[in-house]
Amino acid sequence: MRLVINGWFWDQPHTGSGQYLRGLLPALLALAPDLEVTLIAPRPLPDAPESVRVKVAAPRRRGHLGKLWFEQHIFPAACRAARADLAHVPYWAPPLRAPVPFVVTVHDLIPLVLPEYRGGLLARLYTALVCAATPGAALAFTDSEAARADILAHIDIPAARVQTVYLAAGPAFKATGDKEADERVREKYNLPEKFVLYLGGFDVRKNLQTLLRAYTYVHKGLGDSVPLVLAGKVLDEGTARFPALGPLVEELALTDCVRFTGWVDEAEKPALMRLAACFVWPAYYEGFGLPPLEAMACGTPVVSVDASSIPEVVGDAAYLVAPDNARGMAGGIIAILTEEPLARTLRERGLAQAAHFSWERAARQTLAGYVQVLEE
Repeated sequence: MRLVINGWFWDQPHTGSGQYLRGLLPALLALAPDLEVTLIAPRPLPDAPESVRVKVAAPRRRGHLGKLWFEQHIFPAACRAARADLAHVPYWAPPLRAPVPFVVTVHDLIPLVLPEYRGGLLARLYTALVCAATPGAALAFTDSEAARADILAHIDIPAARVQTVYLAAGPAFKATGDKEADERVREKYNLPEKFVLYLGGFDVRKNLQTLLRAYTYVHKGLGDSVPLVLAGKVLDEGTARFPALGPLVEELALTDCVRFTGWVDEAEKPALMRLAACFVWPAYYEGFGLPPLEAMACGTPVVSVDASSIPEVVGDAAYLVAPDNARGMAGGIIAILTEEPLARTLRERGLAQAAHFSWERAARQTLAGYVQVLEE
């Protein structure tokens, strides 16, 4: 099978689409070593798998228009030139016209479901374009049953052509790591022996305002001894999509117990999760929700929310509350920090739950989808 993949996000492992492609492709190659794979990318990809052919096809324009030209013109033309049997777009950007059958992975429908993410005129036109192009896919993969339900509710595509394929934590996310390296990460970010961690984006759906309000209760109960560490880069703070958190921290009198790390390297994320006494994921909308699964794979107890795809991911291995229940979220954090039997139970359940997800399984289901398309 000659498979051509849109590689736009390969060199962006900090994005969900980049993580997905980097997790799926090596697993596909391990499962089907005879698969002939070509990655079409706008830039050279020096760390692509050796058995994968990389074809660089850079758009003349930069920014959003360059990306659109790559997705709608360059990638389909490259599929034709490669004489592909099948094409895979591993994020929500299917071409309106394609010379070969193609599959698309729709991780979520954030621009359709959440008004804050619809953007201006150009963003709305782009969303309309990919909505119109999605029914042309021979098959659409998505990350969860919750995301699948959104797709069927908002896009005119037959249910039989939408398949759920769960993601998985990467191999670096494990309970045992290099202790000396982990301690170097602790020293780099000046972290105490015990802290609560959030590691992710700072946009509005991540629901960090509720987490901060929850931490007022934690602070009253435990003082400054267990800080809340917010890890990640803050973008466009003060907009509708990225609410300003600094003023809220001051308003809630949490300045002494909330720390912002700034940008975190991908290689440091497993260490941060292993070092944390508790990981909190308050996001009220996710297509999958990889960070809580990664934290569980690291043996860290998780507090999260009973919303969107999260219950599918964490099962009974996390302390779940309603997304707007700050008091309940605080109760979960305090219970994990103060009740070792509960923390131990969640650690054990989390490790078992994370083991249910694997990239090998995701690759097997994806490959079965490829075969199904070609047979049809």
